[in-house]
Amino acid sequence: MNNSVTNTARLLGAGLRALLVLTVVCGVLYPLAVTGVAQALFNSKANGSEITSGGKVVGSSLIGQQGYGLDYFQPRPANGLGENSVNTQYKLILSGATNRSGDNAELITWVKEAKAKVVKDNSTADYKVRPSQVPADAVTSSGSGLDPDISPAYADLQVHRVAERNGLSVARVRQLVDRHTDGRTLGFMGEPRVNVLELNTALKELTKG
Repeated sequence: MNNSVTNTARLLGAGLRALLVLTVVCGVLYPLAVTGVAQALFNSKANGSEITSGGKVVGSSLIGQQGYGLDYFQPRPANGLGENSVNTQYKLILSGATNRSGDNAELITWVKEAKAKVVKDNSTADYKVRPSQVPADAVTSSGSGLDPDISPAYADLQVHRVAERNGLSVARVRQLVDRHTDGRTLGFMGEPRVNVLELNTALKELTKG
């Protein structure tokens, strides 16, 4: 009986010591080490890839924003976004795709309407947009509805409108787009892209400065 109690106490003690050691190592030291390395080597990414303007955080370069006026560059459509209808205590935006097949009548209508709007909005007195110029990302949502980037082709399509509405030259706005165009990751992964929030932030600083 005494041996049984002693063995049980020994096992409990070993278990508690292991729990204490693992809690300190995995719950304190490891998170501190990872956080420290991330803050030291990848400070911007570790803090959400925040974009600032005028000393204030205006968003993240990883999350697309909607609601820009026509003075600014427009992002991709976000037909897949929805509102929280379950726990209405919080007003949330739910990301997601449209989940429509390529031959879905509703999707086809969305694309046609979006293309017509892009052509109308981006045509100016001196520059007329042709429907054939409208790239796919101008009329379709991303898988999440939160894509922060647009293609250089869609950005270039908007240059004349943005220049006219802000009293800037087309060449000046195009230079701004070129400076905010990123190439393929590692030179071969993905496609060239333009971050809309970064571009619009730079545009605002240019027009207000």
